[in-house]
Amino acid sequence: MSEYGWVNDAMKQSVPWVRSNEVELLEVDAERVVASLPDHEHLRNHVGGPHAAMTFGLGETASGAIVMAAFSSVLDRATPLVARSEIAYRKLALGAVRAEAVLGRPADEVIAELAEGTRPEFPVQVTVSNAEGVTTAEMTVVWTLRPNR
Repeated sequence: MSEYGWVNDAMKQSVPWVRSNEVELLEVDAERVVASLPDHEHLRNHVGGPHAAMTFGLGETASGAIVMAAFSSVLDRATPLVARSEIAYRKLALGAVRAEAVLGRPADEVIAELAEGTRPEFPVQVTVSNAEGVTTAEMTVVWTLRPNR
């Protein structure tokens, strides 16, 4: 998986939802993460696709994994928190889905702001797609690094 292979285990240990819903991180680096959600009946909605909450959770998990990878060097002095998020459901998803998260600002800029004593915010863009690669949802998760006091 890369030098960031530890992120998958860390996410499963620190976020029980990831473990209980069998989310897997397929690719992880400091600028991009790909996560998958299996197709299980208990995760489906009334039309047979993954429930909206599952889709949102998958995207938020992928964004959180990229935060963990990109900012691991400062997590001893700052706590990552979601500041806000927005999702657009584009097409009915059926079957397993995957989310690709991409860091929206260079990590070194964010870390420099943190070092200056500010509480930086940065977006993570997420695209959720089905097995055929068709986009089923798009979201933006804006994170902040809250300095530990």
